[in-house]
Amino acid sequence: MATTTRQIATEQDLLAAPRDGQKHELVDGQIRVSPAGARHGLVCVKLSIRLGTFVGERGLGFVFDSSTGFRMPSGNVRLPDVAFVAKGRLEGDRVPEDFCPVPPDLAVEVLSPADRPRQVLDKVGEYLGSGVRLVWVIDPAKGTAILYRSPTDIRSIDASGILDGDEVVPGFTCPLAAIL
Repeated sequence: MATTTRQIATEQDLLAAPRDGQKHELVDGQIRVSPAGARHGLVCVKLSIRLGTFVGERGLGFVFDSSTGFRMPSGNVRLPDVAFVAKGRLEGDRVPEDFCPVPPDLAVEVLSPADRPRQVLDKVGEYLGSGVRLVWVIDPAKGTAILYRSPTDIRSIDASGILDGDEVVPGFTCPLAAIL
């Protein structure tokens, strides 16, 4: 009987992933691909503009897009759709050339039709377990968002609700409808 061994993917494999318009992450030794559509991209850009402007004007830290990999304590490299890292968390407040060495303070996932609920929940759990202080999961198809502060501190909002940066991005608010 032949034995099949699967090669464990590395950060170098992730860096060598094709630039094909899809998001590639290193998860449990595998390269995972997450296709996203136009609506997904539009929601990410609208939120990035609002959050980036707010953070930049106040000197609160750094906002990153989905091409930015964050090293998780598990060894995974996750790429939130939008992420915020507070000032003072990066060495010398300099953005590294390589993957970000610290998990973000805020991680945002915008759901695509191909996203599987289990994988999204696994990602949220990994973010929270890695020290991410706030996770937003935005579902453009349903016009809703779920805000996670911990595995038990969860709040849902509908399209008439407000995304709130809480103490993570102090003072930031955004009507969910404005980015959907």
